Amino acid sequence: MSTRDKDAGRRAKKKKRQLDTFDSSLGGNSGELSSKTVLDDKERACLTKIESCCVIYNFLVPDSDVEKKEAKTKTLMEILQFVHERDGLIPEPIFAGIVKMFSVNIFRNLPPNENSDFDPEEDEQKFDPAWPHLHIVYEIFLRCVEFGHFKIDHGKKYLTEKFIFSFLEMFNAEDPRERDMLKTILHRIYAKIVMIRLYIRKQMNYIFYRYIYEQESFNGTAELLEICGSIINGFNLPLKEEHKDFFRRILLPLFKTNHLSVFHPQLIYCIVQFLEKDPKLTETAITQMLRYWPKTCSHKEVIFLAGVEEIFDVIEPNQFVKIEVPLFQQIAKCIVSPHFQVAERALYFWNNEYLLSLLNKHITTVMPIVFPSVYKAKDHWNKAIVALAYNVLKSFMEMDSELFDLLIQPYLKKKGDDSQSDSEPGNYSSGEDT
Repeated sequence: MSTRDKDAGRRAKKKKRQLDTFDSSLGGNSGELSSKTVLDDKERACLTKIESCCVIYNFLVPDSDVEKKEAKTKTLMEILQFVHERDGLIPEPIFAGIVKMFSVNIFRNLPPNENSDFDPEEDEQKFDPAWPHLHIVYEIFLRCVEFGHFKIDHGKKYLTEKFIFSFLEMFNAEDPRERDMLKTILHRIYAKIVMIRLYIRKQMNYIFYRYIYEQESFNGTAELLEICGSIINGFNLPLKEEHKDFFRRILLPLFKTNHLSVFHPQLIYCIVQFLEKDPKLTETAITQMLRYWPKTCSHKEVIFLAGVEEIFDVIEPNQFVKIEVPLFQQIAKCIVSPHFQVAERALYFWNNEYLLSLLNKHITTVMPIVFPSVYKAKDHWNKAIVALAYNVLKSFMEMDSELFDLLIQPYLKKKGDDSQSDSEPGNYSSGEDT
């Protein structure tokens, strides 16, 4: 064999090795792989497909690039099948390529929120026309991170702080299906990559803080709070000062935002989780809620009352003493609210057995505060309110009959004086002139 043929053979082998290897720069990481990864034929084909799926098409124009969109969707399904067959055992170059493909397709400029006053009970959800396509990209990435064979080292290397920052910003997407998928993936990332947890919490705090003080709305608040609920549940005791600051400076101020109705169940869950871990935070929670108590929005007032009742379920007797006076002063105002739903929700408190046990021990403090409002509510135009008011009066009488008699005497005396005044000669409250 001639020297020229030998050189040609060496060049061919070198070219084949280059095709069988992959530089880590595809995943957006400037560092190089510690060692070259050899890929088999299926893996090289998959890598080529991943690169082809980094091309973006405009789904807002349904008639444009129809064939190319269909071809890309088919290719994405083939990548998903490949990942599924490997059961998460995918080489580093493939994972790096998937991270890049995910970033290119998912991290995009979101359109401005057209309806800042969105109400999930009245307004229609807005769905992204590209979702059937984006959903496959999400599924591919989810399969990579959720399998038990997911390599933590790959996650540390490619799921960088820059990636997490862009990922969390996508929670502002209007399509609820996308936010739900983001939530699922973030759960997996937080659970598996310990070193990134602190940055995730800090970035979530920043998003909440920005929403409270700068932005009018943020679509993914409920989903992020749901993740926070799982995170709080895993906090060790005693709570760190960092966690208490999150409770005071982020969670409680969310009560004063305009879209509380969208995420209040998740917010209350987070607060209750904190109070179960540190009951001393109860006074802070109630005090701040009373500070932010709505003055003109009855719907929001009902939400606050529901939140208070959730707190009542976990409150400890020694903490109840600290908040009973200011809290029941507010509840007394709610009982005589002109909006019947607010009054009804406040009177429902007396159906809570644990609360009744607490009230029984502090009846001499609570009854004088709320009695005037309850007595007035028995004359309410709504029959349900009247029935609830009589039930509360009955419970008061059973708890402390002497105090009940003492408090009702002025009202009975006034009623007697009014009746006597009406019956005196020359006083005509009704009827015709004689």
